[in-house]
Amino acid sequence: MNKGELVESMADAASISKAAAERALTGLLDSISKALSKGDKVTLVGFGTFSVSKRSARQGRNPQTGAAIKIAARKVARFKPGSKLAEAVK
Repeated sequence: MNKGELVESMADAASISKAAAERALTGLLDSISKALSKGDKVTLVGFGTFSVSKRSARQGRNPQTGAAIKIAARKVARFKPGSKLAEAVK
């Protein structure tokens, strides 16, 4: 499912226009992105938790040459599914 299909599904489920559903989805995604960029955690009960974790610097290998390379430390977004989502996927 892509963003367009998700917007259509949201519009049908909520009996709203596709434009309103797209604004709602964009607002949700922007809010989650802003919270994560500040280092906050976003929890949607039953669905899951979005968080930021730190990945430390480490040594890696170039797969073509086998030469050692240094991989810099960085922050990455994480998602842990909630119990209802995990149960629905089973």
